[in-house]
Formats: sequence, structure tokens, C-alpha cells
Amino acid sequence: MIVTVTANPSLDRTIELDSALDRGEVQRSVASSEQPGGKGVNVSRALIASGLDTIAVLPGDASDPMLVALRAEHTPTAGLPIAGRVRSNVTITEPDGTTTKINEPGPQLTADDDAALIDLVVSHARRAEWVVLAGSLPPGLSSDFYVRVVHAIRAATDGHGPRIAVDSSGAPMRALIESGIGVDLIKPNAEELAEMTGLPDTFEDDPDAAAAAALSLVARGCRAVLATLGSRGALLVTADETWRATMPPVAAKSTVGAGDASLAGYLLADQRGAAPERRLAQAVAHGAAAAALPGSTMPSPENTTPNAADVHLLSRPTAP
Repeated sequence: MIVTVTANPSLDRTIELDSALDRGEVQRSVASSEQPGGKGVNVSRALIASGLDTIAVLPGDASDPMLVALRAEHTPTAGLPIAGRVRSNVTITEPDGTTTKINEPGPQLTADDDAALIDLVVSHARRAEWVVLAGSLPPGLSSDFYVRVVHAIRAATDGHGPRIAVDSSGAPMRALIESGIGVDLIKPNAEELAEMTGLPDTFEDDPDAAAAAALSLVARGCRAVLATLGSRGALLVTADETWRATMPPVAAKSTVGAGDASLAGYLLADQRGAAPERRLAQAVAHGAAAAALPGSTMPSPENTTPNAADVHLLSRPTAP
């Protein structure tokens, strides 16, 4: 069982244009869709498509359109009733794959909501193999929320609980790294990797520098870093080795959720007992497949071609 936690989920409305976005002008879309979203939710949706057991933990009443949409997709959920409504986000995609996102802040959560959400996560974490903490935090949750969740899981399971993966950014991720608590996996993209390390964001053009930056995070307690670098592939960095994988180019329809799909691909391969380099191959294959699909559609394994990935071991970088 893989538990995903999305503290700030969203109903994602995607609008597809047949020409470049022309600011200030009236344009007609060629297609539109609405899908449940948020990083952890997307990971669960991809895992369901892969036939794995998962449950998405998130704030939201059973009657909230977000929870209704997840039930319609047959995604198991554990919703925490709250006073507000789950946010809506808008994504505009252009023919060349350029994606523009407009995200709402999310509903205001209370101190009681905070405590109840952590309790809900812990109750499901007891029987999980992985817990994925993903995405931004809504108003009302402090930046150390993920730190407190990790502490609560470990306290409740006497240190024998699930492995924990985190995919976030900004203040919540800084708080996690600075706490030194150590988690099993983090999944930054190039921009987030630069933000976490305080280095210039040149990593998509310089994978060796990205590998060195990721290694510095391993030195600070993160057991593994899965760094996605867009069209330049991805890295898997541990204390022992650094792997890089790339995929043949794809015609991108939407990059929304591609990183979430990559994380799901990694977890899928891990659950199948794959070696690190094959986990990375499945991660980049899932990410490429997601980019080739419209909106935030998550791929199934049949959509992916991990054997097409070029995976190789990098020489050991020196952490900056």
C-alpha cells in the first residue's frame, strides 16, 4: 500500500489552444477538460493506473467536487471534512507544449484541521510501505507541517513504519531540509533543486552540476534524490552512486503532472523489486508518457517504454 498526502489538492481545469497564447486578446480553445489534481493525488492516480494499492489522503468533505471526481475515477480516498472547498486551478496549454498555470491559494484550514489531518495520515501510514507527502500547503498550515507529519508517523510506528517520500518546494521543503529529520526520497525538479541548495538554476543544461547539488542534499540527510530535469531526463542520487537517465524526445501536449508521474513510475518499479537504475528508467518513462498526454492525464505502464531509456552511471560528483 502506498499512501499519498495532498494537503492542498485542486480540481484542475485544462484549456488547450491551437495557437500561442496572445495576452489581452480573445482566443477560443480547441478542447478543455477537468480532472482531480495535486501532486499526491496525481501520484495515486498513476499508481491506480498501474494496478497498485494506494489511498489519497486529503482535506475535503465527501460532497466536495474534488472528492466526487476522485470517486468517479475509482481512486480510493480518505477525506478530512473541512469548512472550505477544495481549490480550482486553471492550466493553459499551447501547441508547442508551453504550459501556463494559475493556481488558487486553497481553503483556510484551522488548528483543529491541522491536528486531524496528521492523525488521519498516521492511521493509514501504519499499514503502508510508502507515504508520499506532496505539494504546497494551504493557508492555515505552518511550513513545518511535513516535518511534524514525519515525526508523528515515526513515533506511531516505533521507527518501523513506511518509507517516506517528499515532493514539495518553498518554505515547507526548506523546513524539512533544515530540520535534518531525513526522509527516504525527495523529488525536486531543476528549479526546486536550485531553490533547496541556493545555487543558480542551470541544472537542465548542466546535469553534472545538478548531480553535485543533489549529493549535497544527501549529505544533509535525504537518503535519495530523484531530480527531474525536464527534457534532459532525471537523476537518481544516493550516498553510494549517481545515475542519469534520458528518454527519446516526445511531442509534448502538457507537462502538467509529468513530475508526479515520474515519482509514481519510480515507486512502481520499487514495488516490483527493481534495481535503482531500473527505477530511474521507469521514472523517466512515466514522465515522458505523461507529457505526451493531454491535461493531467496519468499514464499506465502500457503507455511507457522504460527500455527506451538511456541509463548510465555518472562519475562521482563533488558536492558544492
